[in-house]
Amino acid sequence: MNNLISRIILISLLLLCQAFGATAHAAERIGVPLPKPDELKYRPIHFALPQAERVLLDNGIIIYVFADRELPLLNISAVIRTGYNYDPAGKEGLAEIAGAVLRTGGTETLSGNAVDDALDFFAGSLHVSMNRDSGSISLSILKKDLDEGLNIFSQIITKPVFEESKLKLATDLKIEELRRIADDPKKLAFREFTRVFFGNNPAGRFPSTSSVNNIKRDDLFEFHRRFFFPENIIISVTGDISNEEAITKIKQYLGSWNVSRNNYAIPPIPVKQKGRIYFLSKNTPQSIVICANFAPGKKEPDAYPFEVLDFILGSGGFKSRIFQEIRNSRGLAYSTGSFYTKRTEYGVFGAYAMTESDSTAKVLSLLRSIVEDARIRSVDKKELEWATKSITNNFIFSFQSADQIARQQLMIEYDELPPDYLATYRDKIAEVQPEEMKRVALKYLSPDETVIFILGNDKAYKQVIASFGNVSRIESSE
Repeated sequence: MNNLISRIILISLLLLCQAFGATAHAAERIGVPLPKPDELKYRPIHFALPQAERVLLDNGIIIYVFADRELPLLNISAVIRTGYNYDPAGKEGLAEIAGAVLRTGGTETLSGNAVDDALDFFAGSLHVSMNRDSGSISLSILKKDLDEGLNIFSQIITKPVFEESKLKLATDLKIEELRRIADDPKKLAFREFTRVFFGNNPAGRFPSTSSVNNIKRDDLFEFHRRFFFPENIIISVTGDISNEEAITKIKQYLGSWNVSRNNYAIPPIPVKQKGRIYFLSKNTPQSIVICANFAPGKKEPDAYPFEVLDFILGSGGFKSRIFQEIRNSRGLAYSTGSFYTKRTEYGVFGAYAMTESDSTAKVLSLLRSIVEDARIRSVDKKELEWATKSITNNFIFSFQSADQIARQQLMIEYDELPPDYLATYRDKIAEVQPEEMKRVALKYLSPDETVIFILGNDKAYKQVIASFGNVSRIESSE
């Protein structure tokens, strides 16, 4: 499917170039000026959202299936409701370590090395990852190796043994990774920003050497017992397979798994804190500045105008306000922009810049003024049109492969969003009006609730103190 879409796009571009060349030649002969690219008129492209089939098994597992017969390949993914946010206090890093050893630590009938050997033999690829509020296991195989692949996939989900030697390796690697964070100013800055922004909430806790050393093999078994049960898992199957065969095969390997549990508490939603400036000292010639506020979550109607606002402010690339003002016009940052991270119940907006120490206070002032301007003045129609068109046009590239199609619909159910979320997304973005964006800017981007984080040297600290007064100096959590 992906190759077919690419060929269609390529042919369309070639035809367009040919037509444009002929038109340009004719226009040049008669002296008629060519229109600017932004002024070209063309018929709108209508995008019909492909649909995966949803099936609920008797034991509670939900399956999304989408066939794609172009290549003899299959992708099978399981999403589990778990993640870093569920780590017990004092054992931060448990989800990540458990995910790593789930992949490497073997099953009741296959050692970890035997799993690797089997995957190598039939060129299968198996990955396990843990994120803040989800975990996933993905398998990519040739169609002819479906049974061998599903046997391993199902055993890892239902019967892991977490070999002690693999746990030791995973903890050693994690501790080495933590040791190296101090050598990466950007990674260090965003970790410590997250810590101060969320405060005591689980979202603000991170692994440390001591917390990783506290993780024992029994903790991994308990982690698996708490989160791995049929009602807590959604699976997607895509590729060279019929819907009927996909459902039959998942039933064959996971249909008899009838464990039923629900004994874990959902992590609390983070609470807003009063705006404040935090400074982390590091002897580096550059400063990293982040200004952040809580923003609407995925379920809220305000998420649509806020997404457009974020695009205009900084996530829209070269034409965004922050990039234009701080980098293009003034040359004060080698990287700058904004981000809007949407969770189900809340979101986080951040404006950031990476600049040399001498311009730290100036860049912070500019970031604050650009965001404040969005609270005072409405967006003009031309800027709004650019943002909404860019977002809606980019949206269709989320559906280039069968795996993406099924995964998108799977995550809609995982996040408990309305079933028509994807079908109505582009229309809701296109309908955003300037007054809505000003309203959400006023609602969510209050300076009194803006958490400012700066990583920099003593020269930068003195600048910030002189310009902004009260600054809280903090230490790294590791």
